Amino acid sequence: MNPSTGLALAVTLVIQAMVAMALLTLPVMAPVAARALSVSPALVGVYVSVTYAGAMTASLLGGDTVRRLGAIRVSQWGLLLCASGLLLCMLPWLPALALGAVLIGLGYGPITPASSHVLARTTAPAQMSLVFSIKQTGVPVGSMLAGAIVPPLLLLVDWQASLAVVALVCVLCAAMAQPLRRELDADRQAQHPVHLGSLVRPIRLVLSHRRLATMAACSFMFSMVQMSLTTYLVTYLSEELGFALVAAGLALSAAQMGGIGGRIAWGYVADRWLGASRTLMLLAALMVCAALATATLSPQAPRAVLVLILVVFGASAIGWNGVYLAEVARQAPAGQASLATGGTLAFTFLGVVIGPPVFGLLATVFGTYRAGFVALMGVASVCGVLLFRLRHARSA
Repeated sequence: MNPSTGLALAVTLVIQAMVAMALLTLPVMAPVAARALSVSPALVGVYVSVTYAGAMTASLLGGDTVRRLGAIRVSQWGLLLCASGLLLCMLPWLPALALGAVLIGLGYGPITPASSHVLARTTAPAQMSLVFSIKQTGVPVGSMLAGAIVPPLLLLVDWQASLAVVALVCVLCAAMAQPLRRELDADRQAQHPVHLGSLVRPIRLVLSHRRLATMAACSFMFSMVQMSLTTYLVTYLSEELGFALVAAGLALSAAQMGGIGGRIAWGYVADRWLGASRTLMLLAALMVCAALATATLSPQAPRAVLVLILVVFGASAIGWNGVYLAEVARQAPAGQASLATGGTLAFTFLGVVIGPPVFGLLATVFGTYRAGFVALMGVASVCGVLLFRLRHARSA
């Protein structure tokens, strides 16, 4: 790995982790915040959907915005928007929470197109799955930090002060990225236009390339599984299996650790042995098995068994992103990695917008969060079939 790739990987990894922590801070504290606001914790699914609706819009604008402002400047603005959203969420008023969720989404959305632009420019094609997978460990790292830090923080200060602490860290991270801007934003085009047509161009690009369209469809379904898991796991363990909030947060951290290891391992496996499509098929199969195991957990299950299930669930449901993003960058036309990434991410975020509310609705209708995990089995199965058919069509 050359020095420029190492520098780009390090800065994009830290930024990705920070925005992921910002996004999941409120879901992790959902049981506490919901009591303070006198609402159901299941409404956290609506929060996640609103957040990712903003992220979907921002990701579509990400390609052109990155070309105009530079990847680091776009990332800095993303961090500041996340901080602003967290501060708004401190207000005990549902409209303020909704607006805060939109701002967090607008900050989160362009981060991946920005990092894909930098890494596609600095990484050799043979290393792309591994490098992108390492960068994407920032998402489970940030989520793990949210699960490990926020619950103990709630024992020291109230939930609003906890939000303020995370917002401050976002601002500090944005400031620390400034010295790197000259080198990593050297290719920006200050006169490149950004307009409403920028919302359509990424979608057109994706739909005009069959493999990009298939990757987008798979990311739509995989993201439903991933975000339903990370959004509802703490609440499921706390309300149905009798876990203390801190213990449930640590269980989420175990799943995120599985995701961290999985993202690196699957990137290596895809580059060296299986290729992207077969690796993603394997991950779909693991998601089906892990969702079934999670749905059938009992309060008396040994903790070691629970941890093993969650690590496998995390390694698959949280570990797929790097392989997918590297394949998107690899298949994108020259110089359009950020545009293609933004287009496919729109489908990814659409899955996030739809997934958690449907999961929450199933939990409400059936009176148990187990119903949602059963539904995730079906979603992962459909994705596996699509990938199998794509591979069969290519080899025919």
